Amino acid sequence: MTTRLLIFALLLLQPAWYLWLAPPIGLSPVLAASAMTLPILPAALLALFGRRSAGFWGGMAALFYFSHGVMEWWSNPAVSALAATESLLATALIFSASWRGLKARAATRKAAAQKAASAEASE
Repeated sequence: MTTRLLIFALLLLQPAWYLWLAPPIGLSPVLAASAMTLPILPAALLALFGRRSAGFWGGMAALFYFSHGVMEWWSNPAVSALAATESLLATALIFSASWRGLKARAATRKAAAQKAASAEASE
């Protein structure tokens, strides 16, 4: 649920940023908003239809948005709040999409450590 919410938050941030909050000067705002919405669109459609792969594709797109947000944050002070929001949403999406795998990996490591400890104790 959180992953889907973050996907749609990133999706809605792009047109808000480029059409309303800080339209670009040297480029058509519609073109900029369309181009920046495209990477997250497949994940949003998958999330809309309830597909489990939405988190994976959202996380992949979030890597692009994180990079873009950090670049804008450092290079364009006029949009630093928007860029920080984009970077933080992308980071949250990456962790949210990866959380189940991280938890499973930690459980596997814990079980392996317990098995090794019990093997040592029995020797």
